[in-house]
Amino acid sequence: MGHYLKLYSINGYQSSYPMFLTTGELLPLQAMKKQWRNLSNSKNYKDNQFNNLSDTPMIAEGIPFRKLLWDYFNKPKTVVPPQPLPSVKTDLKALSSDTPVIVWFGHSSYLIHCKGVNILVDPVFSGHASPVKGMMKAYPGSNVYQVEDMPEIDYLILTHNHYDHLDKKTIAKLKTKTKAVYVPLGVGQYVTGFTDLLITEMDWWETEKVTPFMTLAAAPARHFSGRGIKRGGSLWASFVLNIYGFTIYIGGDSGYDSHFKAIGDKYGPFDIAILECGQYNEAWPYIHMFPEQTVQASIDLKAKALLPVHWGKFTLAYHPWNEPVQRITKAAEGVIVTTPRIGEPVVINKHYPNEVWWDL
Repeated sequence: MGHYLKLYSINGYQSSYPMFLTTGELLPLQAMKKQWRNLSNSKNYKDNQFNNLSDTPMIAEGIPFRKLLWDYFNKPKTVVPPQPLPSVKTDLKALSSDTPVIVWFGHSSYLIHCKGVNILVDPVFSGHASPVKGMMKAYPGSNVYQVEDMPEIDYLILTHNHYDHLDKKTIAKLKTKTKAVYVPLGVGQYVTGFTDLLITEMDWWETEKVTPFMTLAAAPARHFSGRGIKRGGSLWASFVLNIYGFTIYIGGDSGYDSHFKAIGDKYGPFDIAILECGQYNEAWPYIHMFPEQTVQASIDLKAKALLPVHWGKFTLAYHPWNEPVQRITKAAEGVIVTTPRIGEPVVINKHYPNEVWWDL
């Protein structure tokens, strides 16, 4: 694993002078980082905030505020499982495969392993997805993996700064076993405890040649960012991972839009697409997909298989906790959908678990 040094910016221009490690080793320019850039230089930054490619209201037209309040305080009991979720305890440190292995930890956290390389996406292991402890708690049985279970992490990818994707407590514990971090523009400020030289910020449509056998591209998503009141201060993104010839779509959070087809045309076909399928509502149809849209997004991406995530750990909407996977498996005619239990390995092109374990 190489070290990564940033290109220093002077008046908005990046220096291309080669930097040296303390050992005196000269790094090639492609090994250096683009990081801490002026956000306003991004084509996606306007009016002091980042914007989607399409107009994206947070709340759908015609939805009164009183309905939002009513729904919030009158959630049905089915929004949480009636009993602890089943899971599989995999020895992540012993993973060894020449084909990518994906292990889902519930919601949108998962590990990708291939030929000794470990990539961790959006880890949230603190037991809740809120700045207030005790709110948005993980379902019983869903928070069975902790930082201590993780292998050495070569690359940590964070798709945006929402609490259910960027958990500062988890990240702080990961700093001693993580070698490099990749995030959308403006998200680096939330990755506390890491030296700046380990963090690479990326804009949509940018590609990093991480190693001779791995590239990572940031791509659009239709969502938003914010921790607290301020929104749009950092970018949200999906990522395209190509590792040892396998192409994986890391979806993050996104409403449905034409960007999926654009990404499929540019980077597809994908061996697997990891896409959100839960936490939808008629009140916010532009920022989260309904399950049927998730299936269509995988088709737009030209994905050979679909792993639905963003469900199975936290309640952020008002639908039954297992409705997303019920709807997506029903809608996925002609589409390979894998529905592993938490911790159950998915092996690309070889093993796609699809047991119906969620009918509790």
